Formats: sequence, C-alpha cells, structure tokens
Amino acid sequence: MSPKELTYIEDALGHEKFLKTQCMEAAQNLQDPELKSYAQQLAQKHQQLFTNLYNLV
Repeated sequence: MSPKELTYIEDALGHEKFLKTQCMEAAQNLQDPELKSYAQQLAQKHQQLFTNLYNLV
C-alpha cells in the first residue's frame, strides 16, 4: 500500500469515527424512540465501516 493510499484510509477512519460520535450524541439527545433507534443504527453502521477500513491497514 502506498503512503498516499494509507493517508486516504487514515482520513476515512477519522471521518467514520467522527460520524459515529455524532450519531451517538444525537441518539442520546433525541426523545423520539424511532429517531433515537435510527441514530443508534447509524452509529453501528459507522463503527462497522471503521472496522472494515481499519482491517485494510
């Protein structure tokens, strides 16, 4: 893997971590059960994407 490719993956990891955190914070602040559940699902999806990207390295 080239250094440039590694940089792209590192950037993507940072984005996925940020998005997961944002979704988790939103889920904590939401009162509507459906929206809360959806935000939690999104957080899990971003965690899965993070793990998949991490395993590329």
